[in-house]
Amino acid sequence: MTVKKSQQTALVHTDYKAPEGFAAFPSAIHHASTVLFKNVAAMRSGDWKEKNAYTYGLHGTPTTFTLEARLAEIEDGRYCLLAPSGLAAIAMVDFALLKSGDDVLLPDNVYNPNRELGKWLSADFGITARYYDPLIGAGIAALIQPNTKLIWTEAPGSVSMEVPDLPAICQAAHARGVLVALDNTWSAGLALRGFALGVDIIMQALTKYQSGGSDVLMGALITRDRALHDRLSMAHMRLGMGVGADDAYLVLRGLPTLKLRFDAHDAGARKLAAWLQARPEIGKVLHPAFQDCPGHDIWQRDFSGAGGLFSVLFDPSYTEAQTDRFVDALKLFKIGYSWGGANSLVMPYRIAHLRTDWRDEGILVRFNVGLEDTVDLIADIEQALAAM
Repeated sequence: MTVKKSQQTALVHTDYKAPEGFAAFPSAIHHASTVLFKNVAAMRSGDWKEKNAYTYGLHGTPTTFTLEARLAEIEDGRYCLLAPSGLAAIAMVDFALLKSGDDVLLPDNVYNPNRELGKWLSADFGITARYYDPLIGAGIAALIQPNTKLIWTEAPGSVSMEVPDLPAICQAAHARGVLVALDNTWSAGLALRGFALGVDIIMQALTKYQSGGSDVLMGALITRDRALHDRLSMAHMRLGMGVGADDAYLVLRGLPTLKLRFDAHDAGARKLAAWLQARPEIGKVLHPAFQDCPGHDIWQRDFSGAGGLFSVLFDPSYTEAQTDRFVDALKLFKIGYSWGGANSLVMPYRIAHLRTDWRDEGILVRFNVGLEDTVDLIADIEQALAAM
């Protein structure tokens, strides 16, 4: 029976439903805060943890469920949770798995916001955060205490590029019942198979390659174990983590070209790194595919590609003022954090301020090689070196 409606009510409620049977390549964008239930029984039977029904926008729509499923498939995982940023995903792991009195181990080359989070956990939450040599391998067993609950890994370190021995770390950790989380953003989940090497949780900053447009902030946690996924899900719910459908759509739109773009970044970066290696101004190239990079042999064993991010150390004879002048003189490389987009980026680091064990000399500068013609990028660096 059709209810007669006033004009105002008709503006809010409509009887129209679009015909079924529509199909297209793009994923549909489903916006929702409130989710509607067919009846009370449906409302009471839906379980947000099972993702077998829709309960509230924060817990997922078809758009976010689709993205989670595809990300889990890329990493060869089973479960995925989305977060508003990579750092939010990291925080979700810590708050899901750690409590007062616990201990967490982080590599000394860890993503600096993760280091800052570790300092916060130590200062305000009674959780000790300790730092280990990223090349420690099986030696990490000596650092595991009875209260150690989590070990963070990053492969490679996103500034200094050391490549850790993940199977050795995982074996030592699991022998003591400790979980291992991997920041796998550098490889986009394409060039490193984290679960096959033994890690328990994979974190991705989808802000980088998966988006590819330098316009989205998003993170993801991927797991295989259901009990572990449930622990993370409870933290996800309690912390109110959620992402907008439009942002999820942008990442979904980037996935079909992900490997093509990643391989193009990789090819350009290797060509540029090889050119820099021959320059007298450069003391060392820190690219995992090059022998100068610590852990290069591990990279050869465990990785199938490299992407576009690497660093260099200038010859120690160059001052910070000179390398700053070099960075400022670049035209195509823009100064900015992050990576994985079409535009090339550069960032100078005071690496000794970020590390407790840094011994190398020379100013560190990190390059993200975008999708420009490599010949043009080399010419840009050459003119900036001349201006230095």
